[in-house]
Amino acid sequence: MPQIIPIKDLKDTVHVSELCHRVNEPVYITKNGYGDMVLMSMDYYEAVRKKWELYADLERSEEQIAQGKTKDAREALTAVRKKYGL
Repeated sequence: MPQIIPIKDLKDTVHVSELCHRVNEPVYITKNGYGDMVLMSMDYYEAVRKKWELYADLERSEEQIAQGKTKDAREALTAVRKKYGL
């Protein structure tokens, strides 16, 4: 279940930090009853960032496939082996 706290609770920074690390998911901050910000631990952020990078790489790969920018796997492996003397 998402954690939602009012912006006034940000005054207790130690508690907010502990909450972010304990729940290991985004903590939503509200202002006047409406969503305003999202906080998360650095560990959680890094994990999310890595997923975003993976998704971007996959999207780029799918675009290259759609454009026909592919090589035969055997030919590519042969070229790599030749290049590196494997």
